[in-house]
Amino acid sequence: MAVRLAQDGFDIAINCRGEAEVENGGNQVKEQCMSFGVAAECFIADVSSFEACKEMVKAVKEHFGTIDVLVNNAGITKDGLLVRMSEEQFDMVTNVNYKSVFNMTRHVGAVMMKQRSGTIINVSSVAGLYGNAGQFNYSASKAGIVGMTLTAAKELGPRNITVNAIAPGFIETPMTAVLDEKVKEKCMEAVALRRFGKPEEVAGVVSFLASENASYVSGQVIVIDGAMSM
Repeated sequence: MAVRLAQDGFDIAINCRGEAEVENGGNQVKEQCMSFGVAAECFIADVSSFEACKEMVKAVKEHFGTIDVLVNNAGITKDGLLVRMSEEQFDMVTNVNYKSVFNMTRHVGAVMMKQRSGTIINVSSVAGLYGNAGQFNYSASKAGIVGMTLTAAKELGPRNITVNAIAPGFIETPMTAVLDEKVKEKCMEAVALRRFGKPEEVAGVVSFLASENASYVSGQVIVIDGAMSM
């Protein structure tokens, strides 16, 4: 997503949780973005922390002068059946996946309201729309993002701010790479296109939502799942 938006001409602020993430991915993405002639920088913050988000947003605003697009994409899994799920598993996933959207939207939303412009794109999941056995915490967090998206679109719309969500299905990421091959095959059977999606295909939808072509699109949840949920 960062690289695609850099291709589109946006300067890029990359959020990393810590120095290790900067060294093991953040800097590489930064260099890729800068190769398209835009400015790019890594900013460290645990987005499950309200105060950390506040400080990061302040730093990004000071560095770039404006924040035009926010993509809320933090996500982890701690899978398990509901009756065996620990409170820690539930809280960890909801804090990272769900509360982070509130934290970032709260602080970036204030910046965008002053600018009277902006675009917010939240990454939900088909698990948040249809549920998924073994992912009570993950599904709950992603479903909550849909509710926040719809409400934020109504509240921020009068200040010329659009808010949308995307709901990817099975995408080729480190999160799906660890799945057992038999599980992957079973998942594939449910997808009409008979393949997992590519990160670039998700990024293309984000690119559209961040563009002027989507200036009248707000309060929507766009499913990207290869017709899995039909």
